[in-house]
Amino acid sequence: MNWEEIAQLVVRAQNHDHQAFSQLVEQFTPTVRSLALARLRNENDAQELTQDVFIHMLRKLPQLRDPLCFAGWLRQMTVRMAINRQTRKGLLRQVEGDQLDLAAAKGSNPLESIVQSERAVELHDALDRLKPVDRATLVAFYLRGRSLKQMAREFEVPIGTIKRRLFVARNRLKEVLEEMAELVEI
Repeated sequence: MNWEEIAQLVVRAQNHDHQAFSQLVEQFTPTVRSLALARLRNENDAQELTQDVFIHMLRKLPQLRDPLCFAGWLRQMTVRMAINRQTRKGLLRQVEGDQLDLAAAKGSNPLESIVQSERAVELHDALDRLKPVDRATLVAFYLRGRSLKQMAREFEVPIGTIKRRLFVARNRLKEVLEEMAELVEI
């Protein structure tokens, strides 16, 4: 198949001709698969990526402006998707079954949950003992997840003032928590 015929198939596939799309898939599967295998060095991953590339191609094909550039476009798409897969997947090591049994669970156990609850109560008590400005600053940043810019708009002050308030409020909270800890020890 020459480049003109491929370009005609691309135009037909862009116009929702399923047979033309199938012909493109048939024609380019070996190329995409070999590129994927060269990048991923794993037969199963290469097969999976090949399928993903053609699914992605189906969605993005209408965006291709020059049908004569199809082969290079598909090649770049394959390479980018292989790199993305490698980055997301990372290097996996094989683990023996015994090692999995010895691994700690990620979730918290009941005792840890109780301790976390008590700490949360202590933290809220300490926040209640702070000045309103300090409490509002810490709550906005840490509990409500506001950015410095959002807080500056909300409090109608410059970002530098927000940064200073956060620094001061954290230090005051630390002092209150230390005082509360000393009272518990007594």
